[in-house]
Amino acid sequence: MRFNNRKNEGSKIKTVVLIVFVLIIITGLLTSCAKPEEPAVTESNEDHVTTIGMSFDSFLIERWEKDRDVFVARAREEGIEVNVQNANGDCDTQIEQIKYFIDKKVDAIVIVAIDAGKLTDVVRQAKDAGIIVVAYDRNLRDAGADLYVSFDNHKVGVLMAESLASQELEKKTVLMLSGPTEDDNVLQVNAGFKDVCEENGIKIAGIYYTPGWKPEYAVEYLKDNFDVLDRVDAVMCGNDNIATQVFRLLAERRRAGQIYLTGQDGDLEACQRIVQGTQLVTVYKPVEKEAKAAAEATIALIRGETPAGINGKISDGSYDINAIILDPIAVTKENMDETIIDSGFHLKDDVYLYAPAGE
Repeated sequence: MRFNNRKNEGSKIKTVVLIVFVLIIITGLLTSCAKPEEPAVTESNEDHVTTIGMSFDSFLIERWEKDRDVFVARAREEGIEVNVQNANGDCDTQIEQIKYFIDKKVDAIVIVAIDAGKLTDVVRQAKDAGIIVVAYDRNLRDAGADLYVSFDNHKVGVLMAESLASQELEKKTVLMLSGPTEDDNVLQVNAGFKDVCEENGIKIAGIYYTPGWKPEYAVEYLKDNFDVLDRVDAVMCGNDNIATQVFRLLAERRRAGQIYLTGQDGDLEACQRIVQGTQLVTVYKPVEKEAKAAAEATIALIRGETPAGINGKISDGSYDINAIILDPIAVTKENMDETIIDSGFHLKDDVYLYAPAGE
């Protein structure tokens, strides 16, 4: 019995030793196969895709599609995605779009504002969330955006008025069909226009502020007040889209070419009218230059760098904002080719499609 007990005890010891040995081998194998310790992979340092949210007023104005395409292309060259939203002229929709961008935790938001004042609170929410905000082409009131990129809008008005002042105006009077007061650019353009008119003794017969930049409202106003055209030499149109609709009304009433028209944006139809002689001037703002500058500046801000091209500051009512301000160009029949066509903004065949023979 004693011998058997010892034999059993020996077997138990061997079993325990074997188990321990196996565990040691397994532990060694696991240790040798383990990877070196690495930092945890998170969205912020590995899977995160840098994204810019871009909210447009609408694409009613011809130029905005060009701005969008240039901006998106430049950002993608740097591996940055752009989420483009179209508010279709509705401010509440634009506010919801900006909130959506905040929820998505985008790196920056670029805004073409519908109503500079109504966006203040939501822009501040974006800033509080650590998101960079860029005011594109139109300022944002009292919001403290990180950057403002636009053209010299006061100069836009100056160039329009100077073109009129260079003509022999019989009545020395002009009607203004401008954009909405919610757009800060409108106030700047009008100020520049009025300054030059006053300097040259040109009177303002009246001012109509077109709601939401929708030209049909301007045309309805003009239909209701058509007799005013008997007292003016020109109609200052806030942009070429308004000028197009005004021209069509004048053509219906057999007055096209009898009243000077001004506009801005370099729309194709405006350029066609200029070479035909039915519009005096369009103030061209090279949108490729603006969109590229805005994209590069936004990318720099995301990377914690100082954007190139900052050349001033502009007040939003509460804060002085760093600004990139570009120069607009007055386009007339005389410089159409060198400004619009040579730059590739429009094709020569398109611009001169309806021009008189020999032009």
